[in-house]
Amino acid sequence: MAEISPSERELDILKVLWERGESKVREVHEVLNAQQKTAFTTVQTLLRIMAEKGLVRQRAVGRTLFYTPRHTIEQVSSRFLNRVFDGSLDKLVLNMLQAEDVSADEMRQLERLIAKARSAKKKAKE
Repeated sequence: MAEISPSERELDILKVLWERGESKVREVHEVLNAQQKTAFTTVQTLLRIMAEKGLVRQRAVGRTLFYTPRHTIEQVSSRFLNRVFDGSLDKLVLNMLQAEDVSADEMRQLERLIAKARSAKKKAKE
């Protein structure tokens, strides 16, 4: 994975691409503009820069450019975990629980997700 870390705006674009898959500039712009007023040319420029950095792939069909992320959300998350928390998942979770106002319902949901992941790992080993 590239050593380039996406900026906050680039991460916004990556989120759109992870959700939608391959998209035209106009499609990415529509999603971002609905969230926060964003100029089409800004999105176009960011996508061009992201392609140069190796964050996205660019494919031309005629004059239309299509973009896809070069890395999955899981790869980016793993890299973040390794860079910020030295690969320590428990440090990440503890930090997030301390930093956020987590409700009892959210804690129970996290416990269910952990139990589900534990069960899936156990089944995969069998």
